[in-house]
Amino acid sequence: MYNLFIYLYQLGVFVYSFFNEKVKKMWRGEREAFRILKEQVDPTAQYVWFHAASLGEFEQGRPLMERLRQEHPEYKILLTFFSPSGYEVRKNYQGADIICYLPLDTVTNARRFLRLIRPVMAFFIKYEFWYNYLHILKHRRVPVYSVSSIFRPDQVFFKWYGRQYGRVLNCFTHFFVQNEISKELLAGIGLTNVSIVGDTRFDRVLQIKEAAKQLPIVEAFLEESGVRSQEPVDMTAPKVFVAGSSWLPDEDIFIRYFNAHKNWKLIIAPHVIGEDHLQQIEKLLEGRKVIRYTAAEKSLSALRSSLSTYDVLIIDCFGLLSSIYHYGEIAYVGGGFGVGIHNTLEAAVWDVPVFFGPNNQKFQEAQGLKAAGGGFDFQTYEEFAEKMDRFLVSAEERRVAGVCAGRFVQSLAGATEKVLSACGLLGN
Repeated sequence: MYNLFIYLYQLGVFVYSFFNEKVKKMWRGEREAFRILKEQVDPTAQYVWFHAASLGEFEQGRPLMERLRQEHPEYKILLTFFSPSGYEVRKNYQGADIICYLPLDTVTNARRFLRLIRPVMAFFIKYEFWYNYLHILKHRRVPVYSVSSIFRPDQVFFKWYGRQYGRVLNCFTHFFVQNEISKELLAGIGLTNVSIVGDTRFDRVLQIKEAAKQLPIVEAFLEESGVRSQEPVDMTAPKVFVAGSSWLPDEDIFIRYFNAHKNWKLIIAPHVIGEDHLQQIEKLLEGRKVIRYTAAEKSLSALRSSLSTYDVLIIDCFGLLSSIYHYGEIAYVGGGFGVGIHNTLEAAVWDVPVFFGPNNQKFQEAQGLKAAGGGFDFQTYEEFAEKMDRFLVSAEERRVAGVCAGRFVQSLAGATEKVLSACGLLGN
């Protein structure tokens, strides 16, 4: 049944690739994977295989790859992706020796792929349970680890109708899960090769913080706000709100609030950077003085002295958000009015309170931030405005919430070391 589904899925992807650019990239990428492997695989090398579905899972696997390369330079690293949103962004990542799409999980593809690579071990990040790849790895006695995984009662593995597919979990050598619930669910189906180590993303955001960039354009924009990369924030100066990975439903709410509070400066880094969306944002900003990052970048020398007169800076390029959160006094992470919130940890690591929308129940880090007093969710404009008003009148309450957010991140770091130690990849 599984293999029939995979072949039908393959047919569907092929047909849909004629109508969708993202699907077309995935289809072509899977076709190209074997060519890349044939050209780049060193038959004398030992490969450790990391598989990430998309960009978020890559960020979870990145600390493991970089620590493994540091500790064991004798291994080469193969990194595969399922989604174009991961591969297209990280196809030039320097921390892996070979990067390609993962060919679809047919028996033929899995055998051919593993015959080429002959991995000495494999790490599947968070949610990836490819039946044929995993069964062949087990047959070949290759250690396979599930890292930063989370299991929930509504998943197919724990339903009566999912028992046959659920056997795929028996192929893992060990599960490194994020929480106690996951461990209990796996124990309920007879799997005890489980350790609770937390989420490697906490290690990753701390790495990102250490490598954060200074951004002259942002600093010039905040000239009168007392915000500097090397100076403490002046709570009596105009306030700075950073919205990251925002969608239109998010922007409808927080822009409405800040149109009524002119002493706040806004930095908005939308999730979708397209001209239509950028114009929608600008239309919402009723008379506020707005500049886009790329426009400021092109004319920095001419605009430097006047950038601080703008009210809103729109980040219309990629790669800056994790550093930009540093400049905020309050952060907003988008996606909570859609399929789910984006990365709250990138903001929380900077000791700032973090706001997000209601669709956050499946995001353990968001639940942890709320419990720690550093994260705040809401469903309506009125709820958002009420919580923001508290921070507007109380700099101390704002500061304490930020400290709680930062401490939450620090307290849960260390998963990378636990995983690699348990796999025998760190010295005593």
